[in-house]
Amino acid sequence: MNFTFERLHRFSRNIFLTIGCSETDAEIAATTLLSADLRGVDSHGVARLSGYIRLWEAGRINAKPDIKVTYETPSTAVVDGDGGLGLVVAPYAMQVAISKAQIAGTGWVSVKNSNHYGIAGVHAMEALEHDMIGISMTNASPLVSPTFSSERLLGTNPIAVAIPAKEQPPFVADLATTTAANGKLEILLRKNEQAPLGWIQDKDGFPTTSPNGVKDGGALLPLGGDREHGSHKGYALGAIVDIFSAVLSGANYGPWVPPFVAFLQPDPNPVGEGLGHFFGAMRVDAFRPADEFKENMDIWIKRFRTSKTTADHDKVLIPGDPERELEQERRATGIPLLKPVEEDLRHLGEKFNVKF
Repeated sequence: MNFTFERLHRFSRNIFLTIGCSETDAEIAATTLLSADLRGVDSHGVARLSGYIRLWEAGRINAKPDIKVTYETPSTAVVDGDGGLGLVVAPYAMQVAISKAQIAGTGWVSVKNSNHYGIAGVHAMEALEHDMIGISMTNASPLVSPTFSSERLLGTNPIAVAIPAKEQPPFVADLATTTAANGKLEILLRKNEQAPLGWIQDKDGFPTTSPNGVKDGGALLPLGGDREHGSHKGYALGAIVDIFSAVLSGANYGPWVPPFVAFLQPDPNPVGEGLGHFFGAMRVDAFRPADEFKENMDIWIKRFRTSKTTADHDKVLIPGDPERELEQERRATGIPLLKPVEEDLRHLGEKFNVKF
């Protein structure tokens, strides 16, 4: 069944208000959350609303955080999220990066003491309207084994980069540093489907197609799947995100990252504060005139769009195309929800006396 963006946004906002968020924070959290559903990243949208509430009930999310900059230079800052919703902390930190870039040309912000921040791409895209390049990263639940390891030491640790163009839509790359995000496993479980080979290894380090493989003690695999297909590169990218997001800010890193998933508990001996993010904003005119750059981005995009295709495809996509097309479609026809997600939201509404 399809639901309008407005209906799901109103419901999510009211749930966030019920747990004590301010009007402003509830609005920001709902908008950030629903951006995932609009862009087709269903694993990170309203399907995770009950997960945020579960963390709040466990005392792991502060509904009324005092988010603030704790250290800064003209072009850098550390933001303390005070245990708040990452859906609110991240937009605050990205605006700090943009403000720094407006003055210094570039702005770089590392965040500690936060929580899951939704999809990485929506935060990077905040820079576009300022003729800036946006960068967004976050560490995440330790569900990923480094190459040659059977231990879970990293998260899916996504990277997003948004680059403005002139007449063409912006270039927006938003990717996990694993072969697949954990949310894709959650969707497979709801659909009762198997995972492709190369996504997961079991607790002994052998390939498995069970969507329960991670819950059963196994791990997600870095981008590439195995060493022969380049998993060492995915491992390195995930490690970079972890270091920029957490070692740099003072958040928890590696296996100490507080998990979002229900089947793991936080480490009783943390090495930092909460979960970490990293944001960058780069003013295009700090490098060359913005119009000149964007005209050249148009040329770049058009050339790639018109490249010769393989026999089984009719066009070449630019990063961000599928999500942009889905957003247009879903704003018009509604957001489809799997039956288990719909039922989960109804139960959540009943629990908090919020009409779904």
